[in-house]
Amino acid sequence: MPNLQLVEKENLSSFRRIAIGTWKTTAEASVYGQMALRADKMLTYIEELRRRTGKRVTLSHVMAKCVSIVLSEMPDANAVLRFNKIFLRQNIGVFFQVLLDDPSGEMDLSGATIFDCEKKGVIEIVDEFDAKVDMVRRRKDKSLEKTRSTFKSIPFFMLNWVLDTISFFCYTLNLDLSALGLPKDPFGSAMITNIGSLGLEEAYVPLVPYSKVPLIIALGAVKDEVIAEDGKPVVAKMVRVCATFDHRVLDGVHAAKMAKTLKRIFADPEAELGALPTSVSSTTKETTTGATSAGASL
Repeated sequence: MPNLQLVEKENLSSFRRIAIGTWKTTAEASVYGQMALRADKMLTYIEELRRRTGKRVTLSHVMAKCVSIVLSEMPDANAVLRFNKIFLRQNIGVFFQVLLDDPSGEMDLSGATIFDCEKKGVIEIVDEFDAKVDMVRRRKDKSLEKTRSTFKSIPFFMLNWVLDTISFFCYTLNLDLSALGLPKDPFGSAMITNIGSLGLEEAYVPLVPYSKVPLIIALGAVKDEVIAEDGKPVVAKMVRVCATFDHRVLDGVHAAKMAKTLKRIFADPEAELGALPTSVSSTTKETTTGATSAGASL
C-alpha cells in the first residue's frame, strides 16, 4: 500500500509549469496572505452547540470542517508535488499543531490529523479531535512517541539529512513505512495552528518542507473591531486567518476561491456545517464558557 492515495494532475497550465520550474524549495515559493472573517454568527453557532450537546466545541473544531469543505470544493489545493509533477490527494486530512510540555521543561510542538472532516458532523469531529489530542498530550500515541524519541537521539548535524531522506521515501516515492514505525500520512492535506490560544491575533507560519503540505493556516484570536455595515459603524467579532502556501502548487486564484468559501461558511454556519440539535443535552451544565472563549483555545 502507498503512503498516500494519489492521482497525477494532467494538463498543467503553462504558468503552473513555469512556477514549478522557477522555485526549487518551499522557502523560495512561499506566499503569505491574510483575511479577516466576521465571526459573530460562527461563535453563536459554537455556543449553541456547546449548550445543546454539553461538548466543549471550539473554533479549532469547526475550522477542521471548514478547511475540509474548502479543499473539497477546490481539489487542486489538495495536492502534493512529486518529481516536479502535481498529484491530487484522494482524501482530505487536516493536521493541527498541538502545544506540549516536554519532560525537559521546554515547550514542544506535536500534532494530530483528522481525515474526511467534510463528511463528518461537528460533534463527531470534536470527539475524534479531542481523543487524538489527549493521546498526544498524554504521550499515548505509540508511533508518534517512537518518532519523537528517535529524533532526540539523532546527532544535530544529521537532522536535515534524515528529514529529507524520510520525506523522499514517504512522499516522493510514496512508500508506506508504517512497518518501520513511521506513521502513515501524518500531516494530511493542510496544517492549522491556533495562535489565538496564545493570545496572538496574526502570524505567518512557515511551511514544513518535508511534510509536502502546500498550505498552512494560522488562526488568530477573536477580537472586537469596528466595521462598516450598511454604511454604519458596528462592533463585530473578528478573527484573522493568516495563510502560507506553496506557489508552485497554489496561486492567487486558488486563494481567492478558498477565501470566498470560508466567508460563505462563516456567514451561515448552520447551513454549511450542519443543523443544531433540537434537544438540549443533560450534560450542558458542564459547559459554562461563552462564545468568545470558544475561539480562544484548542
